[in-house]
Amino acid sequence: MFDDLALFVSIVDHGSLQAAARHANLPAATLTRRLQKLEATLGCQLLLRSARSLKPTPEGLLYYEQCRPLLTALTQATATLDDDLNQVKGTLRVLAPLNLSRGLLGPAYASFMAAWPEIRLELSLSNRNEDVWRHGADLAIRVGQQDDPKLRQRRLGVIGIVLVASPTYLAEHGVPAHPHELEAHRLLVASPISTWRFTSPDGKETIEMQPQGQCDVNDIELAASLAEAGQGLLYCPRTLCHAALEAGRLVRVLPEWRTPQRTIYAVWPQQQLPRKVRALLEHLAEFAAANPLLQDGPELPA
Repeated sequence: MFDDLALFVSIVDHGSLQAAARHANLPAATLTRRLQKLEATLGCQLLLRSARSLKPTPEGLLYYEQCRPLLTALTQATATLDDDLNQVKGTLRVLAPLNLSRGLLGPAYASFMAAWPEIRLELSLSNRNEDVWRHGADLAIRVGQQDDPKLRQRRLGVIGIVLVASPTYLAEHGVPAHPHELEAHRLLVASPISTWRFTSPDGKETIEMQPQGQCDVNDIELAASLAEAGQGLLYCPRTLCHAALEAGRLVRVLPEWRTPQRTIYAVWPQQQLPRKVRALLEHLAEFAAANPLLQDGPELPA
C-alpha cells in the first residue's frame, strides 16, 4: 500500500497520470490499475479523471494533504538510515580487552583512524567481558570461547600461552624440567588465567593445575613486570611478553611442553552490519592475519 500511496502523491504532484508514469518509469496503465486498487482499499474515489483534466476529489485532496508530509518524512528517514549504514563516518563504539588493546592491537586502532578520519572511535577498555547490549557497542573484541547465541562472531586469531621467568630468577632457583616441579617455585598468578595446563611433547600426559602464587594479581601486565624483576614464574599470553622474550629479559620455561591457545573473536549484535563497523572488522582481520603473534602455533587449543 505504501508504494501505491507514493504513486498517488506523485500523480497529484505531476498533474497527470502520463507525467507520473514517466517519472516512475512505468506504463500509464500500470499506474491506473494501482490507483484503482488504492481507491478500492480506501473505499472512496481519490481523483476525478477526464480526457483533458485530472484533479483530486475532496476526499482525495484531504488524503493527499495528510499523507504527503508523512511520505516526505519517511523518505528522509530512510535516506538518513541508508547514509548511516553505508558511510564510513560517525561514532563507532568498541569494547575491548585493556591489555590486548594497549599492547598488540594499539597499532591496528591507530592505522584504522588514519585510514578513516571521519570515524570517531569510542574505545571502552576492560579485561572483563562487558555487556555489548548494555553499553550500546557496535563491536567487541573477546578472548576465549564465545557462547552467546545472540551475538554474531568472527575469529581474528589466537594468542598462545607461555611459561616465562627472568634469567636472574632461573639462575638463582634453577630451571624446572617438569610441570610437577613448579610447586617448589615462586609463582606469579594473574587472572583471568588461573588454570595452568601443560601437555607433554608426545601428547600422552596432560597436567592441569590451579597454583597458589606468591603473588595473585588481576593485571597481567603488572605480573609480567614482576616476572622481569625476577620475582617468579609467570604463565601468560605470548602477546604480552614477546618483547621481553626477544630482548632476553624473560625466557621460556618448559618450552617443549605444549600449552593452550586462546582464540580472539570480534563479536557484534547487529544482523546487518553498518559499513563503518564492517570497515573496522575487516581492518582488524587483516591486521591479525599479518601478525605472527596471532597465528596458530604448536600450542594446544584452549
